[in-house]
Amino acid sequence: MDRIIDTIEAIAALFVGLVAADIFISVMLRRFFSVQIPDSYDFGRMLLGILIFWGIAATSYRGSHITVDLVWAQANPRWKRAIDVFATLVLLFVVTVQTYTLFDKVQSTYTDNVLTFDLRLPTWPFFAIAWIGDVSAVVLIAIRTWRLIFHPEDIHDDRTVRE
Repeated sequence: MDRIIDTIEAIAALFVGLVAADIFISVMLRRFFSVQIPDSYDFGRMLLGILIFWGIAATSYRGSHITVDLVWAQANPRWKRAIDVFATLVLLFVVTVQTYTLFDKVQSTYTDNVLTFDLRLPTWPFFAIAWIGDVSAVVLIAIRTWRLIFHPEDIHDDRTVRE
């Protein structure tokens, strides 16, 4: 399971690099050579969307997303674990519903043959890659939930209480 987790996190990191490279190269070409990459805006926008969904996968498993711990900080270890399990189950439900609805967007961009502006490339593959990132988030959150309930010692974040 750790290999799956590490692979998903590596893919998320790859998309961070792609977004940074797209922005850097586009700015440099425009600034110094007055040249624009065809569809650079569309690619940047879609790569950023992909990055967001793959980033959800990476941060959701590690528990490194933004949290509010007012009640959690005051609770004893047993209640902290219960709060962690409940919060992760809610997150799993929300991301599962999001994944289900995002698939409709992938399907509609494919069916409607939505294309980029300059090169007239289909956009549905970008949406599909983002959807796969969302599916990965569901898988990782499910793994996190399983581990929180049955193997809390296998969770890799510092915030989670171990009993």
